[in-house]
Amino acid sequence: MTTRSTTVAIVGAGPAGLVLAHLLHRAGVDVAVHERRSRDELERTARAGVLEHRVVEYLRGLGLADRLTAEGQRHGRCEITCLGEKVTVDYGELSGGARHWAYPQQELVRDLIAAYRADGGTIAFSSPVGAVAPDAAGRPVLRTADGELRAGWAVGCEGAGGPVAAAFPDGAEGPARRYPYDWLTVLARIDRPVAAVRYAVHADGFAGMMPRTADVGRFYLEVPAGERIEEWAPERIRGELARRLELGGADPAPGELLETGVLRMRGRVARRIRHGRLLLAGDAAHTVTPSGAKGLNSAVADAADLAGALLAELDGDGGALDGYQRRRLEAAWRTQEFSDRLLDLLHLPAGLPPEQREFALRLRLERIHRIARPGPEGAAFARAYAGAGELPAARVWAPAQRTAVASGTTDR
Repeated sequence: MTTRSTTVAIVGAGPAGLVLAHLLHRAGVDVAVHERRSRDELERTARAGVLEHRVVEYLRGLGLADRLTAEGQRHGRCEITCLGEKVTVDYGELSGGARHWAYPQQELVRDLIAAYRADGGTIAFSSPVGAVAPDAAGRPVLRTADGELRAGWAVGCEGAGGPVAAAFPDGAEGPARRYPYDWLTVLARIDRPVAAVRYAVHADGFAGMMPRTADVGRFYLEVPAGERIEEWAPERIRGELARRLELGGADPAPGELLETGVLRMRGRVARRIRHGRLLLAGDAAHTVTPSGAKGLNSAVADAADLAGALLAELDGDGGALDGYQRRRLEAAWRTQEFSDRLLDLLHLPAGLPPEQREFALRLRLERIHRIARPGPEGAAFARAYAGAGELPAARVWAPAQRTAVASGTTDR
């Protein structure tokens, strides 16, 4: 059997794993990245597409946002319709200048992979990790198709069901919520760009329209929990989107449906994201609904924090990784609270009788007006929504300033 060794093994080459790999590699730390999917699949799978202000500024500072800022679309307002009224929330103004960038996640992943490889980093694509277990010294050993990979630390960035999370004694379980509705998700051709995110608070269920590219938009429809996509023909989807979103002649019209699915709406936060030399980041640590577009952004924030903590640990700070766990769990719950609060605004209570829906809609319209007005409530919403502020800058040193644990290969 072939045995390799590395300082940090990263399982999963999504945004969290790639940003973490970049930071550690630039600091001269030996990194091994394993991704179960092929590079082509990873770079083609459409997922999130809205990046926070602080995330883009962080990536820009690392030199990883050139194409993003050249081709992405910057947005600073959203529209919320309710009871026939369209309210514009100018969160760019209310936040003091923080705005979103619309840029498909798969394009960001493509950029991060290209930059990492250009820096001399390597990624093992189509290379799933079968299991993770500690050796006699408590260091993780990863089973791969190429043999054993012995690591100083193993970081799970591959989702809650991945092998690093499974190696936690409790499987990295934690409090979770299953919402009483699901979202039908649609990626569709459009005849003009989406000028602003639009949310529809409607008696028959929420609908949303999000920017992606100049000719593709992301759409959402609230559907009953457990709904099957087979129940929704393309004509029905387009008709319901137009009705709930109140699309007019000046709005983008969804045409060819490129991708449809049903998203089971769930929230989850692991009770802990560190167990000895096992660490979690991104979806492996927490699952958040698309409400507020926080999943991708939280993953990058985790990576930024974890890189600094691992570098400090390598420099002898024995409490650095405990600090990472504390900070990121606190941040995960703040993110969950924001997402949950926005969901409550956008959806009527489950099972509400028709005769009570107008009352519930009018309450929500009042809340919409409050977050759209200048003042403390509007500013707080805008800053949280846009991701104002900064991510922690990792202390990244040149390789000559650090002694890396070299990767080696032996046969046994």
